[in-house]
Amino acid sequence: MGNVNAKPVIVVTGTLREAAVLDHHSVEVMAGGNDPDHLRAELMARAPHAAGLISYGMCGAIDYSLKLGTMIIGKRLTGAFHAKCDERWVAALHSLLPQARVGTVHADGHLLTDSHDKAERAWASAAIAADMESHIVAEVAAHMNLPFGILRCVSDIAEVELPPAVNVMMGPNGELALGAIFKSIRQQPDQLGSLTKTIVGFAKAYRALIKGSKQAGPYLGFDLR
Repeated sequence: MGNVNAKPVIVVTGTLREAAVLDHHSVEVMAGGNDPDHLRAELMARAPHAAGLISYGMCGAIDYSLKLGTMIIGKRLTGAFHAKCDERWVAALHSLLPQARVGTVHADGHLLTDSHDKAERAWASAAIAADMESHIVAEVAAHMNLPFGILRCVSDIAEVELPPAVNVMMGPNGELALGAIFKSIRQQPDQLGSLTKTIVGFAKAYRALIKGSKQAGPYLGFDLR
């Protein structure tokens, strides 16, 4: 693990697969899984020793103009916690990722799977994308007076309806919950076609996340802020 000014940049994501993208980066990575209370407690314990905190990984598009694989740099956060991202970090990331969209991200711990829910959220918050962890990262960063950032990649577009299995896909430690996925498929087998398309979309977004993360550099832009 590398450090910036002798302190690590802590990256918070949802899954181990997202975390694995950063194996060759000089940051500390935490996969929160589906246990937000544990994530908050662990991040609070680690944050006093950090240089900055960044929410990272996949996100769902709310803005209908966003395409699959678009990199998102958060400018501010709405939802369960409202915060402004560190301006210098935003600028550094955008200089490294000029093709990325900069905008408001929404996070409240709920997965937006329905296109109508996404449209309502876009109207209510002016957000362009949503994720599952940013509100926790922002809350801890504010409590510890640390720079806060968001770097995400669109894994589902606004008009897509996600299948029920996506709701149970993430395990408590960020692992893939295969048992829960198979159970969901058995209970609602008609979702299999939609699930297959969703997984193909995730794979495309994952490749874009790898590419974008390499462009963002070993510290995800923090060393240039």
